[in-house]
Amino acid sequence: MPQVIEWTGVGAEDIVWRYPTEDITWGAQLIVHEYETAVFFRDGKAYDTFGPGRHTLTTLNLPLLTSAFSKIAGFTQTPFKAAVVFISMKQFAGKFGNRAQTTELAPLMTFGSYWLKVETPELFVNEVVGGQNAYATASVNDFLRGFINERMIDDLSKYDLVTVFTKLDETSAQVKASLVEYFRRIGLQLVDLKFEGVDTTPEYRERLFWLKAGRVTPEEVLRMETVKEAAKELGKSSGAALGTGMVLVPPLFQTPAAPGAPAVALVICPSCNAQIPSTSKFCPNCGKSLSAMPTQPSQVPSQKCTNCGEILPTGAKFCHNCGTKL
Repeated sequence: MPQVIEWTGVGAEDIVWRYPTEDITWGAQLIVHEYETAVFFRDGKAYDTFGPGRHTLTTLNLPLLTSAFSKIAGFTQTPFKAAVVFISMKQFAGKFGNRAQTTELAPLMTFGSYWLKVETPELFVNEVVGGQNAYATASVNDFLRGFINERMIDDLSKYDLVTVFTKLDETSAQVKASLVEYFRRIGLQLVDLKFEGVDTTPEYRERLFWLKAGRVTPEEVLRMETVKEAAKELGKSSGAALGTGMVLVPPLFQTPAAPGAPAVALVICPSCNAQIPSTSKFCPNCGKSLSAMPTQPSQVPSQKCTNCGEILPTGAKFCHNCGTKL
């Protein structure tokens, strides 16, 4: 009775199966079912491929294998040595999940689904099945998950945090286009890929909130975070208090001045909470006396005090030098 080589008991999620013995007899019956391909594999290389149908194995329908090993003693005798790898040509679904970094090194967590199928069986057997020694479906799935996550991490590192979150459809389309080419190189067709979730750490989530609001620039967000960290460190110091109700606002927290103009240091008035030049002796908003603090002079002159001639900022109600009401 001739040898029968057939993939039986195929599961719905099975991608690959290897015939358990490499001893193949001439005249054996190779049965390939619909949506399957059988590939003869030997010494790390795929040779002859068979589509659906019943095939009687002879040197005529194994021309590549016969030609490659015709000089090997005993190859034309029976049995001969070769692995028969069955590949399912159906479409399969999988899940991905990874931790990447954006261009500003912001942590990025993504997860979603992908759909693929084998496009070139010989290439798939060479690169994945034989190349990775993945002769079982579980091994192939492990390789594919690692493969897609590795490529996706590389691609996402080319985008900044705001682009990923505000233009997710565009970003996912570009990532998919890149992955399509990667999969084609190993004999697979990436049918579709969808991001189902994207997240970052609480720190960057807060930064993202301000950036998406459109009210601040990335530079301003960085200044805000620097001020917050500086205040946190000052709070740990035994000499953190600067005075009764007086808070110094570092120049890095202010909106940048025009090119060439020096930065203006401001303080908060303890009486009315208005931001005023740090050189003020009196609050230009409420007229209250302030403790002098050495810092840079105001850079926003617009009027003079009628009493002492001091240059004052626009909208001042009292002179910060002599306290005269304007």
